[in-house]
Amino acid sequence: MKFCVLVVDFDGTIAVNDVLDRDVVSAIGELRARGILVVLATGRILQDLERVAGNLHFVDAVVAENGGVVLFPESGYLTNSGPRPSPEFLRVLESEGIRHAAGRVLVDADANDAGRLLEVIRRLQLPLVLVFNRGRVMVMPQAISKATGVRSALAVLRLSPHNGVAIGDAENDHELLQACEVGVAVAWGSNALKAAADYVLPGEGPRAVSAYIRNLVNQIRLPIPMATRRSLVLGYRDDGQPLGLAIRGRNILVAGDPKSGKSWVTGLLCEQLILSGYSLCIIDPEGDYVSLEALPGVKAVGGADPLPRPRELIRSLRHADTSLVIDLSHASHEEKLAYVRTVLPALATLRRHTGLPHRIVLDEAHYFLHGRDGTALVDPEFGGYTIVSYRSSRLDPAVLASSQAVIVTRESHPAEVGALHDLCTACPGGKTRSDWDALLGGLALGEAAVLPLTQEACGEIVRIRLAPRLTPHVRHQAKYIDIPIQESREFVFWHDGLLTKQRARTLRDFVAIIERAPLSSLDGHLKRGDFSKWIAEVFGDYPLGKTVREIEENYRRDASGNAIPGIAMAIRARYEFLEQAAPLLAS
Repeated sequence: MKFCVLVVDFDGTIAVNDVLDRDVVSAIGELRARGILVVLATGRILQDLERVAGNLHFVDAVVAENGGVVLFPESGYLTNSGPRPSPEFLRVLESEGIRHAAGRVLVDADANDAGRLLEVIRRLQLPLVLVFNRGRVMVMPQAISKATGVRSALAVLRLSPHNGVAIGDAENDHELLQACEVGVAVAWGSNALKAAADYVLPGEGPRAVSAYIRNLVNQIRLPIPMATRRSLVLGYRDDGQPLGLAIRGRNILVAGDPKSGKSWVTGLLCEQLILSGYSLCIIDPEGDYVSLEALPGVKAVGGADPLPRPRELIRSLRHADTSLVIDLSHASHEEKLAYVRTVLPALATLRRHTGLPHRIVLDEAHYFLHGRDGTALVDPEFGGYTIVSYRSSRLDPAVLASSQAVIVTRESHPAEVGALHDLCTACPGGKTRSDWDALLGGLALGEAAVLPLTQEACGEIVRIRLAPRLTPHVRHQAKYIDIPIQESREFVFWHDGLLTKQRARTLRDFVAIIERAPLSSLDGHLKRGDFSKWIAEVFGDYPLGKTVREIEENYRRDASGNAIPGIAMAIRARYEFLEQAAPLLAS
């Protein structure tokens, strides 16, 4: 992920005894000159901060009063994130002799008075909390912190905390370090904060911070440590222990047979990333990810509507809380190829400049990244791609080799197993090629294998049961096999030009009827293409409609007796995956 923003604490991190370190200010200037935005986050009352720090124009934004106040120095725009302190509360503090200083949102006092403050809050029944900061205690409105203040400031600047590094030293920096992608605690600070941080900055005092900032000046990507605390739950091992996948901006390959659950795995990862505040762009050739629109900040585009132009996509993805699903299911194969070849380079350029979207997902990738020109369309060195394919052997070798994590659902094709085995030559997991064939080919629905080159697999092939999904797979959403359609849109069966009594209002009923009926009674429907038209136009399932249409076309050529079993199998394969996988996922 691209490095776009630095957030720094004030007291104890870049200032000592009310004195702001000038070398830190100089290092921040070098960072800003390179286009990195800098936010100062402090528990100080804003007026007090201006007294000790002087001109605040050395940063792009100031989050003061522990998140209660946000200031943009260049414009002078100032806003509160919470209500002003209650006059009654301040009057009682004064009457009881509790020394304090009131800001626009926060009340600052000596930590030794915490018990008395808490008693006043309880007595007045106020929605306030105490936040400690070494020898001081801050009385704050609930749910306000440095993290909330930083998120508010970055939203205005169209930046994401997932493109940021935060540096802090004390108790009130925990949420700040958690909010930003990389949380750095200084070695001379709180032991509890150091234990929770991604990285502990060695040294002593602000000079160590200025040196660290200068090391960041030439960083394009975030300095994410190998042992990051951010991970996604992928599934469960045989012993019931969860297997997570660290969020590190890696390139992920999801491979496996058609209809083996690849889009379930990909959707599982996408759901968790979206709910964690990451921005995604999902290029969806078959309409398998549209159900993700049920999640906050996700918009599905395309489908029955005209596909958005790259310029429109870029406008949408400039907001850090937005994810897009580009539904190409209504486009022809040639239209999909042309569109993806235009969009992928635009997304790569956007990410190089803005850091957004955090992840680009490309399903059916073998159609778009085959041969040796795939690297002209993507930016694998920058990372953050999820490539999904049932023919990973057809991918550009450079794109395939850039995979840093590989998840495989059932894979029965020997050439594909061979390609995956070769990808993991340096760490084959202690198994022979025949072991790979048996293991990958024997995976059931709801299972996957994490290959050895994936860091979390620790050099082994790990077989897992996949974790449950939050949003239903699109194949089971509005078009679920048992949901009835309106009576006016039901399928009416005819035979020899005469209306029969048979009607189908669900796909399950439809399958049951065609499997019982003699082939001769369905001949007219098959030759006219009635079944594929009904599935595509009434249920809106164009990919399934296309499959059925191909079966009907074959029937018109040779009147094959396999037509009806083929149609029934295609419908079951598309709609009953969840029913079969659910017991496995719940067990």
